[in-house]
Amino acid sequence: MNSVITVSGLCKSFGDTVVLDNVDLDVTAGEIFALLGPNGAGKTTMVRILSTLISADSGRARVAGHDVVTEADQVRAAIGVTGQFSAVDNLLTGAENLQLMADLRHLGRRAGRQRVAELLDQFDLTAAADKPLSTYSGGMRRRLDLAMTLVGNPRVIFLDEPTTGLDPRSRRTMWAIIGELAASGVTIFLTTQYLDEADHLAGRVAVLDRGRVVAAGTPAELKRRIPGGHITLHFSDPQVLQAAAEIIPAAAADHDQLALQVPGNGTVAAVRRLLDELDTARIEVEHLSIHTPDLDDVFFAVTGHAAETPEKVLQP
Repeated sequence: MNSVITVSGLCKSFGDTVVLDNVDLDVTAGEIFALLGPNGAGKTTMVRILSTLISADSGRARVAGHDVVTEADQVRAAIGVTGQFSAVDNLLTGAENLQLMADLRHLGRRAGRQRVAELLDQFDLTAAADKPLSTYSGGMRRRLDLAMTLVGNPRVIFLDEPTTGLDPRSRRTMWAIIGELAASGVTIFLTTQYLDEADHLAGRVAVLDRGRVVAAGTPAELKRRIPGGHITLHFSDPQVLQAAAEIIPAAAADHDQLALQVPGNGTVAAVRRLLDELDTARIEVEHLSIHTPDLDDVFFAVTGHAAETPEKVLQP
């Protein structure tokens, strides 16, 4: 396994507050790895340590083959970081922001102009290249922010809450870009409060709670560990609901909604057996829905509460 990010026994406190408590992580080349957790769990602190912005109290971390403490310059040369808030300069145009990054990366005049043109095209910003940032929408600003991160062709990108505050269409655009980056071989370390985002993008996820990793694996693996799958049957008449409840004793009836919730994994075989049983009893179901555990269920199971909404989140 080709590990690009390795974290071993990492600890970090701010005063008496323990933010990271003996954390171990391993991220392989070319994967999208999502770090989830409630408000204050330590996600942003982890990104800051791995990107050499702050130091850990103890433990070790390596990024792109380099120690984040003793080889910080080599780490910085290999990574790109997009934070929770856009780092663009509002006094410059989109092209000028990118050219500034190219100059800071010492790309040279010709190579810099070429890289700027490539990124403007890749992020669909060519038409707005010479416009002031005041005319950019939130989605355009985030795309520009990510484009600036890519000026130096980093091997590893840290995305800290990259789509917070974006409208659904802009989020989907960012998802497509992130997926394309990973497909090209770039390793993505993502923190997010949107659990559907992690489910859609990440090959593996880890959940931080009170500074510790409380669950890790692929989204599918984590969802399989969580009970709670069920089939909900809806009926048109209270008497039909009652008759169905009598022949399925494990089900829970909702008399207000005329619904019956039956524990089950939602497989075709399970649904067929259930409907056959009702059909034999001459009980007609108006319609049904199937619920299988999702990352929200996983999050609740391992942390004891639901995820915060992104608009309310301020992390250390």
